Amino acid sequence: MSRSLFVTPLYESDLNAAVPLDQLAHSIRTLAEDDAAGRRWCREHGYKGYTSYASLDDLPRRDPVFAALARTLARNAATFARELAWDVKPRLDSLWVNLLRCGGHHSAHIHPHSILSGTLYVEVPTGSGPIRFEDPRLPMMMAAPTRLPDAPEPLRSFVTIQPTAGTLLFWESWLRHEVLPGSGRAERLSVSFNFA
Repeated sequence: MSRSLFVTPLYESDLNAAVPLDQLAHSIRTLAEDDAAGRRWCREHGYKGYTSYASLDDLPRRDPVFAALARTLARNAATFARELAWDVKPRLDSLWVNLLRCGGHHSAHIHPHSILSGTLYVEVPTGSGPIRFEDPRLPMMMAAPTRLPDAPEPLRSFVTIQPTAGTLLFWESWLRHEVLPGSGRAERLSVSFNFA
């Protein structure tokens, strides 16, 4: 008999009814037009689209739709912290928007100096790139055999999730993840965040 040790939880919720996705989409597109510093950073770093990650750090104070979203995210972060049996109340540290165009992606990364990270998907057109999570034990598996293609999700080296509009995902910030390139023509809109 075996038992699971050192699980890696992924929190998932559908916020379609809880947040005004159309208002968030409008705000993201407005920021993409108005934020010259953000557009410049995206050009300099070869980002296919727009992100406010390096340019705007006050979205909840700047726009009421992001202030309301921040409150919703805080409630979900508190729920996830309880599920993780943490003796801490996570605090929103940063929040940024992403407008990803065809072929755009985010290479594998973690979020240092945070405890929880996540993304709310605002618009996910057909062909949008999915998010992929990596088994944190992978670097230690020097001689591990290849897993069967139909291995149960907890035993896979990578788990890929194709979100839909309204999907909220939270994970512990040390969990390595990436956004794979998409083939769709329309823009994929999301809001990402960190809690400390």
